[in-house]
Amino acid sequence: MSDDEFTVTSDPAAVDVDAVHAYLRTSYWAEDVPRDVVVRAIANSIPFSVLHGQRQVAFARVITDRATFAYLSDVYVLEAYRGRGLARRLMDAVMGHPDLQGLRRFSLTTRDAAGLYRRYGFTPLATPARHMEIFRPGMYRQDLGSRTGT
Repeated sequence: MSDDEFTVTSDPAAVDVDAVHAYLRTSYWAEDVPRDVVVRAIANSIPFSVLHGQRQVAFARVITDRATFAYLSDVYVLEAYRGRGLARRLMDAVMGHPDLQGLRRFSLTTRDAAGLYRRYGFTPLATPARHMEIFRPGMYRQDLGSRTGT
């Protein structure tokens, strides 16, 4: 999907890994994530990029088996580009992707964009008591020390 100013694509080759890493490592959900982790995450997901010319200005990725389940992750729009409808264009591309049709479950977590996701049919968990997780906040900060030898 493209217009004169912005291009939305799910082509993995279009992802500016350095730009995505730069954003994610300062995000509240992936603080200090190592670049090699971002590279692996993108390689094992369907990545979605919004490009302004060649500049990566928004990103999302979907972790999926392409048959029954998907998880939307790492969604962002650079602050200077917010308010231009790019989050909606990004979500239109995600929800319209042929490999993400007919899934039984599509989930995500968010602390500040529930209104955006509601427009696409996302709701709070139907059975929250059935959902479990292993959650390791600060994991990348701890891992950073072992990667640098400190």
